Amino acid sequence: MKKIIIYTDGGSRGNPGPSAIGIVFCNEKGEIIKKYSEVLGELTNNEAEYQAVIFALKKFKALFGNKLAKNSEIEVRADSELLIRQANGEYKILEPKIQPLFLTVWNLKLDFKKVKFKIIPREKNKTADRLVNEALDTKQENLF
Repeated sequence: MKKIIIYTDGGSRGNPGPSAIGIVFCNEKGEIIKKYSEVLGELTNNEAEYQAVIFALKKFKALFGNKLAKNSEIEVRADSELLIRQANGEYKILEPKIQPLFLTVWNLKLDFKKVKFKIIPREKNKTADRLVNEALDTKQENLF
């Protein structure tokens, strides 16, 4: 395993409001390996976006182990310009709630050979977005 592409998305209904994440692991050819979604609770959209990246990096290590992580190049793709630009050091982290999430991402990426963060258009993140919405819809259905 040389390069893994991870599509991440986080969303909240309300901002802050009920939130969820969607993660899609793909190989170098773009073939889906694994998909995940999870309901988080009351967060802002930006917090959910960060939680998606944190979940993805932790899940990679849990699935494939630390040794493989050290030898893997990860490309995190997301449609959140704020998240990607902050992760790449282009934007300052001004929001106090985001600062510890940024530090968590920063520390997690040290466990990998290389982690690259790339902004993609929303249309190219449809699967991760769908996972977020399905998780939120399922949560809402379970309330009734």
